[in-house]
Amino acid sequence: MEIKLFNKWDCEAVTVKDPSLRSYISLEPVLVPHTAGRFSKKMFDKSKMNIVERVLNKLMAEQTNTGKKYEALAVMEEALEIIEKRTKENPVQVLVDALENAGPREETTRISYGGIAFLQSVDVSPVRRLDTAIRNISLGALNSARKSKKSIANCLAEEIISASKADMQKSFAVKKKEEKERVAQSAR
Repeated sequence: MEIKLFNKWDCEAVTVKDPSLRSYISLEPVLVPHTAGRFSKKMFDKSKMNIVERVLNKLMAEQTNTGKKYEALAVMEEALEIIEKRTKENPVQVLVDALENAGPREETTRISYGGIAFLQSVDVSPVRRLDTAIRNISLGALNSARKSKKSIANCLAEEIISASKADMQKSFAVKKKEEKERVAQSAR
């Protein structure tokens, strides 16, 4: 029997185009992405957690949604259905493309030297790239849902679709990525 995400979408057909992110985006086939903290014990074990679950866990980070895993599961499933209707593609592939496009490749760090502090441009590790992309996509969805009458699932779907197309006008995550990379470029 073939296991599909939410019994609808095949994760094995999804490809990760960015070679640096391949080992950190887990597309392990699961029926329901709910591991109950199984991967929180060891450092970097989160790379074994299904990527869909990582995104929906980040949706719970907002103060009003803390601990509401089943609500987040319902929101994520509805958002994936909306993505499938609008793009006519596998929504997990669209999510992976969005994460690849929303992760900054370069950012700045503050360096103090002899009482003088300045910004230095540094490359971003793949884990941080992925974490930043997940955080910005979920923040963009939560912020746009707070300001409008749209449902959180609809806002999440719009954010993921626009991030997968690397649309800087519509996507909060891509806008933040471009902003970080622009600041890093000026700090070279």
